[in-house]
Amino acid sequence: MRTALRLLPLPFCIAVSLSANADDRLRPNYWALCPIEDAVPAFTDAQAPVGTVEQRETQPTDIDGDAFDGLAGVDSDFTGNVTGNVTLRRGDQFLGTDDLQFSQDDGTFVADGNVRYQDRGMRVVADRVEGDTIAESYRMDSVQYQLTARRGNGGADHIRMDGTVGALLGSTYSTCTPSDRWWELKAGQIDIDTDMGMGTARNATLRVGKVPVLYVPWFRFPIDERRLSGLLFPRISQSGRNGFDYTQPIYLNLAPNYDMTLEPRFMSRRGVQLGTEFRFMTDRTRGELDVAYLPSDKLTSRERELEEEQVPIVENRRKADRAFLGFGGSLDINPTWQGRANLTWMSDPRYLEDSSNNVDGISSVSALSQIGVFGQGSSGDRGFWNASVLGDYQLLTDYTLPESVLPYNRLPHASFTWQRPYGDWINAGVDTTATRFAHIDDAARPGGSRLDLKPYISLPFEGAAWFVRPTLAWRHTSYALDRALTDQIAAQRARAELGIPVDQPVPADTLALYSNSSPSRSQPIGSIDAGLFFDRNTSWRGEEYLHTLEPRLFYLNSPYRDQSALPLFDTTPLTFGWGQLFRDNRYSGADRQADANQITMAVSTRLIRESDGQEKLSASLGQIVYLSDSRVTIPGEAQVEQGRSAWVTDATYAINDRWTVSAGYQWDPKFRREDLMSLRTRYLIGDEGIANFAYRRRADLIEQADLSFLYPISPAWSIVGRYYYSFTDSRLLEAVAGVQWDSCCLAARVVGRRYLRNRQGELNNAIMFELELKGLGSAGPNTEDRLRRAILGYYRDDLYLVPPSELRNSDDDETLTPGLSQ
Repeated sequence: MRTALRLLPLPFCIAVSLSANADDRLRPNYWALCPIEDAVPAFTDAQAPVGTVEQRETQPTDIDGDAFDGLAGVDSDFTGNVTGNVTLRRGDQFLGTDDLQFSQDDGTFVADGNVRYQDRGMRVVADRVEGDTIAESYRMDSVQYQLTARRGNGGADHIRMDGTVGALLGSTYSTCTPSDRWWELKAGQIDIDTDMGMGTARNATLRVGKVPVLYVPWFRFPIDERRLSGLLFPRISQSGRNGFDYTQPIYLNLAPNYDMTLEPRFMSRRGVQLGTEFRFMTDRTRGELDVAYLPSDKLTSRERELEEEQVPIVENRRKADRAFLGFGGSLDINPTWQGRANLTWMSDPRYLEDSSNNVDGISSVSALSQIGVFGQGSSGDRGFWNASVLGDYQLLTDYTLPESVLPYNRLPHASFTWQRPYGDWINAGVDTTATRFAHIDDAARPGGSRLDLKPYISLPFEGAAWFVRPTLAWRHTSYALDRALTDQIAAQRARAELGIPVDQPVPADTLALYSNSSPSRSQPIGSIDAGLFFDRNTSWRGEEYLHTLEPRLFYLNSPYRDQSALPLFDTTPLTFGWGQLFRDNRYSGADRQADANQITMAVSTRLIRESDGQEKLSASLGQIVYLSDSRVTIPGEAQVEQGRSAWVTDATYAINDRWTVSAGYQWDPKFRREDLMSLRTRYLIGDEGIANFAYRRRADLIEQADLSFLYPISPAWSIVGRYYYSFTDSRLLEAVAGVQWDSCCLAARVVGRRYLRNRQGELNNAIMFELELKGLGSAGPNTEDRLRRAILGYYRDDLYLVPPSELRNSDDDETLTPGLSQ
């Protein structure tokens, strides 16, 4: 009987074919509104699963019933009838029926009356099952099924199967409960080929409620995880910029380890775009190539006159033929080294704006392409290290600026970092980089090479309630500059020291006096970082807390070195904030090392609830005392004078388990002014809702407010919104308003959006409608992802982890570009 039980589930697997394309990537509480109701209730006489699916073949079959007639054979082979409460059990499989007739000689069987089957993935009931285990031919009548490994249920009038080919007649599928059928997919006939892994549906109808919304006379779909070539679901939209927009993806399964998706796209107001996505993977390599080409873009000709006024830089205007190329991949060279590439190319700087509709897509200056090898590891007693050799290239994405504003390309850049502990009290290490800087506009910004070496030694004396970490470092930076850059720096130094006007040339002999094509800087850096930890148990409002007080002192000393002969390749002042209080340099990059004689005084305190470890309060206050003037500057930067820096304070307070308020403030006592003020508050509404408000102001640079919310009116209805405004520019950046309706198996969203479209400050309007058939798919733009990015906490999990964005050749409004710099 084991043979029959092994083959009998095959026709049942056909019943789940309509759910083959369902999406497993579900948001939190996706099925929260579903009642506890099964299309096929659990069988009370079924056993608990034993073993795994792979172990079924080796497990014994137990047969039981009220009466046995005509039994013959030995062990599990018999011929005869079993009647009355017949059950067959093996591992996770259960089969029950009123009457079972089986012949071992010809392999035929008939299960008649109240046929019930169950395994780890489904439960099935049928009126009658008959088959031939030798010919592998089966038939089932009046089938109802319930998926248990995933949500879904349905039925079929008849199911038949001959070997690997079968058919379902009058089949249905839905993720709704039988008593509340919001949607259902029904097909007159579905032909199945398990060898090919394909199903063919005929006369398929999708109903929402009782209304048929889609009829397809014929379509094919996969029934397992094998990738098969064919048409994917199209994307259809309408917009003022693109007109009627239709994309028809065509999937090509070229080989087990690589595939391609062709994406022809028709835009009535722009033309026909050809796109493709090629993916590959081997044991050591993986990657993806993304290409799009739009010949003779009508948008270019339609806005030519307007663009001539708005974009004075001719080479930054839209090209007639628009194109994009992106590649990301990696190669595992060995367990220590890996090669990586992240490459981006666009036909013109306006491509990004015309391909996406989000603020981030127009706020960048450049896109970074990078290729290199990276390694890291441990050399045993010789310490820990990481290294890289790479090249990167900047591509302009801000069409209002010339290419001369782009950062330097690093062709190449090599880095090596090594650290080794010596016992418990000594750490030694070195940070080294060697870079060749070249600019796309080498006439305006000539380049050169730089070597930066920074060995250091630290003595980390630490105890349970204290630490003292003295560190001594020596930084040496040397250059080999191009002739043009050497002359530029010499002219700047001569004008600064001799007072030569900008409109007058510097005499050749004076220029030679100040010229230095290989400048260098060597500078010692010493610091002592020390702190204490005090804690006590305290009670407040009936709760027990751990209260900490954490004073910290940081002393930094580095003598002055004249660095006026050094270029500025990648160095800018860091934004002053809490982290700046404890750094040994106030600049990014190696072109400037600040001189310093300063001490930072800071204190932090925390209130931690002992019952669950929640941080009720955290507050920090700090300030730098400059004991002498800091003379190192970059052009346009004011010298840091002796005295005190701005006070820096940050605080977060949980008013209760739902309401949290955070604030940051910087006050400069020297100028008696506010440098920075920020306020952030978050309120959790029920189990799903949230309200966020943020306000930030920095000197005269920015002043912005951002309000966003998800407010549940009922378990099914909620409203969403965002208002993001810049007071500095007196301009709306983004506004979102919408309503959502949710049920067990159907969801709908209507969202209105007004957002910044381009760098000229033009705003665009959009109304988006999405209908989601849970467990099957959705129609309309992906409003859920847009709302997730606009409203922090739209998913509660996003309060702690926000997924990274990726660049794709797509019309998705929320596509972002990695490597964008501002």
